[in-house]
Amino acid sequence: MPQATLHANDATPGSPARSQIARIRLGIGLLQGCALYFLYHAAKDLSWPASDALLFAPLLLVCFFIPVLLMSALGHLSGGRLWRWMLVATVIAAGLGFHDVWRNIGAPPSWDYGDALPKAPYPSPLLWLFGAGGFYIAHSLALASAAEQRTIASYASYFDCAWKLLIQIQFSALFVLAFWAVLRLGGAMFKLIELSFFIDLLKEAWFAIPVTVLAFACALHLTDVRPAIVHGIRNLLLVLLSWILPVTVIIIGGFLASLPVTGMEHLWATRHATALLLAAAAVLVILINTAFQNGAIADQVPGVLRFGARLACGLLLPLVAIAIYALALRVIEYGWTTDRVIAACCLAVASCYALGYAWAASRRSVWLAPIASVNIMTAFIILAVLLTLFSPVLDPARLSVANQMKRLESGLQKADNFDFDYLRFEGKRYGTAALDQLRNNTQGRDAGLLQTRAARSLEKTTPRERSGVRPTLADLRVNLKFWPRDKQLPDSFLAQDWQMEANAWRLPTCFRNRSTVCDVYAIGPDGEPGASLLVVGQDSDAGQAALFAQGPDKRWHLTAMLPRDFSRCALFRDKLRAGEFGLVQPTLKDLEIAGRRLRFAPVDNQDAYCPLAKNQTR
Repeated sequence: MPQATLHANDATPGSPARSQIARIRLGIGLLQGCALYFLYHAAKDLSWPASDALLFAPLLLVCFFIPVLLMSALGHLSGGRLWRWMLVATVIAAGLGFHDVWRNIGAPPSWDYGDALPKAPYPSPLLWLFGAGGFYIAHSLALASAAEQRTIASYASYFDCAWKLLIQIQFSALFVLAFWAVLRLGGAMFKLIELSFFIDLLKEAWFAIPVTVLAFACALHLTDVRPAIVHGIRNLLLVLLSWILPVTVIIIGGFLASLPVTGMEHLWATRHATALLLAAAAVLVILINTAFQNGAIADQVPGVLRFGARLACGLLLPLVAIAIYALALRVIEYGWTTDRVIAACCLAVASCYALGYAWAASRRSVWLAPIASVNIMTAFIILAVLLTLFSPVLDPARLSVANQMKRLESGLQKADNFDFDYLRFEGKRYGTAALDQLRNNTQGRDAGLLQTRAARSLEKTTPRERSGVRPTLADLRVNLKFWPRDKQLPDSFLAQDWQMEANAWRLPTCFRNRSTVCDVYAIGPDGEPGASLLVVGQDSDAGQAALFAQGPDKRWHLTAMLPRDFSRCALFRDKLRAGEFGLVQPTLKDLEIAGRRLRFAPVDNQDAYCPLAKNQTR
């Protein structure tokens, strides 16, 4: 292993020190590639360790993240500091992976993978995303601390290490893509002369995975020993991005200035105001820092950027305040959910930036100098939030399930409109335990209803079966717009419990979402409401167009579907509303085999499916 005093920047590119580090990094990359292939093979066959859920996920996270951190740290951290950081990172990765899988035991997947449902207990996508961000921040802090031999380094050191690491990762990923493009090109060239061995080799996981990781390790080393090149790329990137700041300030400033005139109703109607405002705040924070950089170039920053950055710091506060208000409205009305807990954590971090940057903008000393302290403090806060968010302390599933159950018990949430499927698919093991409790509950006026609905949700195994929050009768009267407008939907259609429908997961979204609107048309010789009803979403997110018919039992049943693209065609919707449609005989007869009738599904010509599609669709 490398000596404790070995540093990547202590020698020239061809020195023995850097050659030794290069060999070690390539060796680590090769070992990581072999380990990841072993785990891939185990996951594919569901053999050990993939057969042990509580072992596989922690092992996968450790093998994915820790070797990259080790390769990056070589030559920058001394022996004792290096191994202490690797030990801490390993414990964190394994612990987060263990908890992520443990909370899923007994619960169905919350993500709709379709027919490609993974067999192995992989960590959740959110853990991959936030875990990568957390390790990036923590590793940058560790490198800067080691560079200055101080627990808390200077902001300039944090800035240099963070941006260098970010550019290293980006260019290493780009190198891997270019490397594979060359390999694919070589395989295609050999294929031209009827030699397929090379392109077949590229398809083999035992070759592809180690080679990919080895190429990444090579790129990571090359970018590490050329700090001048990385520094130049960083400066160019920061200069280019900083000039987007004035445009962003004008756009966001105009948006905030328009709110008193337009009101907040349109903002709340989007149902994703918090996420959009958080994204805008994140863009402002990034662009402010591209202008501020390490804080030592204040005198070199053009006046327009200095003014724009100071104004942007002031805009952050109202932007985050409105996002907090938007989230609070949703929580008060519907309670906490997993997404809202995560949004609240993001808003806590955004509030640190907003308050800190507003304070920095109010100071009249050195231009925005307090931003340095705010960034350092907030980086540690982000790490603390991530650790608690993906641990039992602030587990979003645990908190949201407890809140929803409390709302149900207190009467804030009515039993007949409670989202049982949320507990099943978003509540993890906590939601399953809550449903089991409701299924066995015999106390209270709504005990029978709670038992029935909870048992029905527990029987569901895939997100496709999820029904969501059932709109009330009043919601359906608003969501379903009947055409022609001088007639009304049958009361039996509105009052029916659509969660009892066998294919409830295939219903248009307006049956499962309070905020989605559908048009309803009577399909029949006389266009009477009692005939078959065609339900078409007013936008492409409302699901496929569905045909309903009333059976002998007086219940309405889903009988047929139209293609999903049908709701995208504005021309079709206009013709339906005008009553300019009719029923014709099918062009293809059914195929009868062994007494069973099989229907052909015609292949539509997409160019002719919606006439004037480019002008008539949205």
